[in-house]
Amino acid sequence: MTDIEGAEAPVTSIGIVGIQKLLSTLPHRYPFLLIDKVVDIRADEFGIGIKNVTANEPQFMGHFPGNPIMPGVLMIEGMAQTGGVMAILNAGGSAGKVVYFMTIDKAKFRKPVIPGDRIEYHMTKIAKKRNMWFYRGEAFVDGKLVVEAELSAVLADA
Repeated sequence: MTDIEGAEAPVTSIGIVGIQKLLSTLPHRYPFLLIDKVVDIRADEFGIGIKNVTANEPQFMGHFPGNPIMPGVLMIEGMAQTGGVMAILNAGGSAGKVVYFMTIDKAKFRKPVIPGDRIEYHMTKIAKKRNMWFYRGEAFVDGKLVVEAELSAVLADA
C-alpha cells in the first residue's frame, strides 16, 4: 500500500485471513490448527481469531467422554496461533520465518467451552521488542469471557 507521494504507508487493516491464507502463513495442520480464520486484523496491534468447536474433534474422545470440554491448553494455543498470524503478516509474510511460543502468563480459565461453541480470541499487542511480540489474549463465547492470558512469541529464521 502506498500513499500519494509513493512512499510505503503503514498497514492499518489487513481485514480477514481465511483458511487458505492461514495454511500458507502458519505451519500448523489438522488436528493442531486451532483457528478457522482471523478477522478484524489491525496490523500487529489487534485481531480476532475464530474457532468453531465441533464434537468430532479428536480431543473430545478423551476430554471427557460423555462430557466434552475444550482443553484449556488448546485455547491458549489458539490465542498463540492468532497472535502468530498477526506477527508474521506484520513482518511481511512467513517465507523463511517461524514463530516460536515463548511465555504464558496470568492464564485464567473462567468457563468451560463445549462443542457447538464459537470461540473468539481477541488479541491485543502489549509490546514489541525487535523480533518479539507480547500480547494480551481474551477468549469469548457468546460475549462471555472464558479464558484470558498474556503470551509472548519470537519470530525467527526457519
